[in-house]
Amino acid sequence: MTQASEPSPGQAKEPWRVFVPATLGLLAQWLESGEIRPRSGTAFAVTPALREAYASGDEEELAEVALDEAALASLRLLSEEEGAAPSLRVVLVLEIPEVELRPDLDDAVARVGSPIGLDAVDCLYVDLLSAKDVVAKAALVVDSADLGDPDAEHVVADAQDEPLAWYASTELSLVLHLAD
Repeated sequence: MTQASEPSPGQAKEPWRVFVPATLGLLAQWLESGEIRPRSGTAFAVTPALREAYASGDEEELAEVALDEAALASLRLLSEEEGAAPSLRVVLVLEIPEVELRPDLDDAVARVGSPIGLDAVDCLYVDLLSAKDVVAKAALVVDSADLGDPDAEHVVADAQDEPLAWYASTELSLVLHLAD
């Protein structure tokens, strides 16, 4: 496990922009408690390992990769929430002071300390309501896709192709009412 590097003397420590996978159910719990508690502390970020894995790409493109990984992890969370209504992927974007890098798990994986205050939320991404059926189908087969089932991989890819809508941090509670 690698800790995020410390800045040189006189250099300001930049916050980490992390993408935390969630569901509407988890978001409701976090809003009620006032704290974000990512499952197993798992988040995704533009890490040194992610930069190294891509021969080209600026910070914005690499952030898209981390966001996509978080959206896929959100799909896995949905697979555990049977009967969750509606099945929408949620990704919170946080600015936090430090992370634990986990290149042993994947290039973009980082662990964050819990709990994290809601004030760390910069914005969030959520599936459009039009994607709920595609996402629900993908949540049912994501484990099979992970195991290499080509049909399941196509279903998951279809869900991953669905665009995520951007919301400001001030709209956290509004997002919970998307299906109302």
